Amino acid sequence: MSETANDNLLQLDGIGKFYGKVHALKEVTATLARGTVGLLGPNGAGKSTLLKILLGLLVPSTGRAQVIGFDAASRSLDLRQRIGYMPEQECHINGLDAVELCTYAAELCGLPYDGARARANSVLAYVGLGDKRHLKVETYSTGQKQRVKLAQALVHDPELLLLDEPTNGLDPRGRDEMLQLIRELPERRGCSVMLSSHLLPDVEAVCENALVLAEGSLLFSGPIEQLRGKNTRYYRVGVKESPEAFAIALRALGARADSAQGGLKVELPEDEDPDFIFRCARDNGFQLRHLELEQRSFEEAFLDLLEEKSAA
Repeated sequence: MSETANDNLLQLDGIGKFYGKVHALKEVTATLARGTVGLLGPNGAGKSTLLKILLGLLVPSTGRAQVIGFDAASRSLDLRQRIGYMPEQECHINGLDAVELCTYAAELCGLPYDGARARANSVLAYVGLGDKRHLKVETYSTGQKQRVKLAQALVHDPELLLLDEPTNGLDPRGRDEMLQLIRELPERRGCSVMLSSHLLPDVEAVCENALVLAEGSLLFSGPIEQLRGKNTRYYRVGVKESPEAFAIALRALGARADSAQGGLKVELPEDEDPDFIFRCARDNGFQLRHLELEQRSFEEAFLDLLEEKSAA
């Protein structure tokens, strides 16, 4: 725990970042507890800018960012000693093997050489590169390079780990193994995790909370389950017979109806309630077996947020 002993992972107060007339971030305010958080948003949303501000590499044009209790602008060096960063781009140094690279990363964070070397060997074993730690990193496969990037971010035992697209270029097995490593980090290494990714399933597999940006604006921050919520326009519907015929009748009235396990998945038209389904069944001679409100998937909830932003 840092000397500032703070339960919050992040506290963002009116963060803005301007590049001339371009507003990369617009008055972003959010508070997130320690744990696991997914940073989401389409290209150009402001994710990379926010990560650089959290690392203390960029000073915000407006507002203030506190990260694990430190002001990111005025305490950036102290902060970076306590944060691990796995960048999206390759970050190895040609000519170094994995032990040398991770030792160097640990020394940059203030560890003496002997301690840094011991940590490097330990963390490379943790990420599954113990038997390849003396090979030059430029000879590694894509999956191995991703693992060594994770190792150099972990080597100094950070309180917070920032991961930028950690499954880039991985095959399905490598992706699953990387996500499993990340999922175990809070319990096994005692650190919080922020995962920035375009892949919603990666975030859903690892994170408890989400922070969603679009066009520099904050759309949501909080628990993923809260984001998914209950959408009163989506229902699971079972009919006694001919579900496809009932789907056709629903579509004719403006609903969306798709086949689903056990019946139909129905999205009501705007400004309609469940009585719409009952009326359609009555008027067309169908007998309902069940009707239940369906929780949105994470992807549906995310896309709904983006649609609401576009329509605003």
